[in-house]
Amino acid sequence: MSEQNITVLPADRWAGLKQNWKSDIVSGFILFLIALPLSLGIAMASGMPPMAGIIGAMIGGLFVSQISGSFVTINGPAAGLIVVLLSSVDRLGGGSQGYHATLAAIVISGVLLFVMGLLKAGELGKFFPASVVHGMLASIGIVIMLKQFPVMLGVAPPSKEPIELFLKLPFTIVHANPEIAAIGVMSMLILIGLTFVKGGFLRKIPAPIIVVLAACGLGFVFHITTKHSYAFAGQSFDINPLKCLVQVPTNMATAFTGPDFKAITMDGFWLSVLSITLVQGIETVLSCSAVDKLDPYKRHANLSKDLSAVGLGSAISGMIGGLPMIAEIVRSTANITNGAKTRWSNFFHGFFIFVFVLLAASMINSIPLSSLAALLVFTGYRLASPKVFRDTHAIGWEQSLLFNITIVVTLATDLLVGVGAGVAVKFLLHILRGVRINQLFKANAVLEEQGADTMILRINEAAIFSNYLSLKKHLAKIPPGKKVVIDLGSATFIDHTVMEHLHDFARDQANSGGSVEYRGLELHQSVTKHPTASRKHVVAG
Repeated sequence: MSEQNITVLPADRWAGLKQNWKSDIVSGFILFLIALPLSLGIAMASGMPPMAGIIGAMIGGLFVSQISGSFVTINGPAAGLIVVLLSSVDRLGGGSQGYHATLAAIVISGVLLFVMGLLKAGELGKFFPASVVHGMLASIGIVIMLKQFPVMLGVAPPSKEPIELFLKLPFTIVHANPEIAAIGVMSMLILIGLTFVKGGFLRKIPAPIIVVLAACGLGFVFHITTKHSYAFAGQSFDINPLKCLVQVPTNMATAFTGPDFKAITMDGFWLSVLSITLVQGIETVLSCSAVDKLDPYKRHANLSKDLSAVGLGSAISGMIGGLPMIAEIVRSTANITNGAKTRWSNFFHGFFIFVFVLLAASMINSIPLSSLAALLVFTGYRLASPKVFRDTHAIGWEQSLLFNITIVVTLATDLLVGVGAGVAVKFLLHILRGVRINQLFKANAVLEEQGADTMILRINEAAIFSNYLSLKKHLAKIPPGKKVVIDLGSATFIDHTVMEHLHDFARDQANSGGSVEYRGLELHQSVTKHPTASRKHVVAG
């Protein structure tokens, strides 16, 4: 590893600002261009006012950036929260009542995450099987696509249930508003086309901004209004009328509102709290871990501190009418790509959003909703693209089974039931493989020192997702830069989740100047040739 990766950045935040403010401001401005339309779209897709997304993005940038445990992670509203928020709004009364009741659920969920972070629960996100988590994200992507596709075509969604929305796709297409649909389809074609652009001027402009500018231009040509009908053969048509333009208050002071804590006694309220907490917590931990892998300076986020920061930020956002937030992987990746070096890029992105809404809110009201819906359909596709299914299947049939069960059950019921079903099937498969009950939650592992520079971690019996946290305690005791031997000769079974974590540990050790050697791995049979596929001991020795 190069010396630059170790010493360039000062630890003190103010020294970091002084040294890197130019690059962080540039990245923050680009992120503002990306986050503004996405935050608007996410809020409206969640059944909340568009300003709720703006408020969440501002709090994530201005406040959470200064107390988080990460360095270049961007906090704000994310597509992964759409499904649970929309379900909560519908469950708690719909409309304004459901919105204010859901704000109360957001506040309580945020407080729970804040406390969990203080209790060092950041690592709990790694308890869930990897394929179940990927199935959860893919199911969220599918639901987003199904719910936003009608909006993209200018049609009020004919149902609230994902399966019914799928069955009514022909109805949606037949009843599309041609002019609104033209904007939505054009927006989608731009997003698809830009994926093939590898360089040049267009590549430097954030795709959401190109989409929004083109959509506003076409909206002007079509004379799009808030309620837009279309004319054909001299007749005016207004089938399944839908709001067609974003509507935000031009006076920011009127955008703030508070939660309705009376909703605590409503049926389904605590289910909303649990759903928001689960998705917010898991996505934050996973995203922070993923950003660590991308950080060119090889820094590691304090996951528990980040969980507390996101929780506190969400509670504050909910108190004034905003969406909850997570550590968002796509914007964080863009942050790194655009040269950000410290947490100040996150702050600047929130600051630019605040200034724009304060001074130019009326410009937002010319954005066609169909263009924002296209952005979300495209985001949903990335979460559930065929490549995601192929990559999961390549790891092994078991991972593909868990992945698809989580998706099917989620689409048929809801997110919590889907995740619960995936975890339950994973436990059942492990028990059928011979994993004993007393091995489910505690790994049998021993850490030994061998000389001054080498440590041996002997893993005995089963190492699976549900006992990984006890295994991780041993890994956490290994200093960076050491030579590590992971002895799997006595391990009876290692599942995909543990193999994935061990590979991440090996990468981190290599980045710190150390190394990891596996012993006994040849005694195990892997279901596929994938390096993180699950493995079962088949040879005595």
